[in-house]
Amino acid sequence: MAELIREINKLATPVHPVLGQGILELTDIMSSPYPGASVVPDYCRATYDRRLLVGETKESVLKPLRELIRELKIEDPQFDAKAMFASGVEQCYTGSEIREERFFPGWVFDQEDAFVQIALAGLRNAGLTPQIAQYSFCTNGSHYAGEAGIATVGFGPSREDLAHTIDEYIEVDQLLKAADGYYGIQQALFQKGLPA
Repeated sequence: MAELIREINKLATPVHPVLGQGILELTDIMSSPYPGASVVPDYCRATYDRRLLVGETKESVLKPLRELIRELKIEDPQFDAKAMFASGVEQCYTGSEIREERFFPGWVFDQEDAFVQIALAGLRNAGLTPQIAQYSFCTNGSHYAGEAGIATVGFGPSREDLAHTIDEYIEVDQLLKAADGYYGIQQALFQKGLPA
């Protein structure tokens, strides 16, 4: 696994003109048995977080990893590995399970898009000074915009570099301004007769 991780670190990820560089970040390594005190592991799993860009598919994301694994197998016939998407499993309040591959497609709307402009007007009417940018991490918008095609914008309080970290926090003033912003977006959408 150590060799595979070294080689994965050399892979170049694609670049999008608005979203920037795709991200491939090692987030977890687990061997089996675990804990393995005085036992040589027979299995090891490395988990990567991959920020996807517009137009990437399951196949295009896995292809460079599978090619790399094939090359390593040629160099060392005893080497074996697989690349796949993790599956997420959630239990509903009814007891039913939802199981799905954790593939979250990239998405972006043009800043002149009518929905984006309405949201911006709502934020400005709430006394805020928003700037159009993009997140460098995944959000639920990947489903709504990327899969379902529902107009989506991201807006929230605090600094982006604090999101999805172990010491994430938010200032009370930021939270209050965000509440005003959410209300402003909803007002603007209702005035245009659009669902919020």
